[in-house]
Amino acid sequence: MANANPIIFHKSSCITCKKVVSEIDRMKIDIKKRDFFKDPFSEKELKKIIKMSGLTPFDFLRRRDKMYKELNLEKTKHTDNEIILFMVKYPGLIKRPIVIKNKNFHIGKVEIKNLW
Repeated sequence: MANANPIIFHKSSCITCKKVVSEIDRMKIDIKKRDFFKDPFSEKELKKIIKMSGLTPFDFLRRRDKMYKELNLEKTKHTDNEIILFMVKYPGLIKRPIVIKNKNFHIGKVEIKNLW
């Protein structure tokens, strides 16, 4: 995945994502948009995004997701690869939105005006 152009990974029905996408549209920012629920991440792609971020797969977990509790991710020990496989299978586990601009990563609630 080339990172020449800014991109936002989001979920169309997520309220936080809707606010960020709306702000991007309002500011007429040229950014690629991808709903990763409609166009899911591959394991390879998610690994690359996480590696580029400098964060761990655990940092990308959305702890409020029901699968987080069902998989008992807080109390059980999993490898980074296992966590990535869970996120590929259950994209709701991925914290969102993810905004990548000039190799800068912003995950979760983000103030767009601070990025541009």
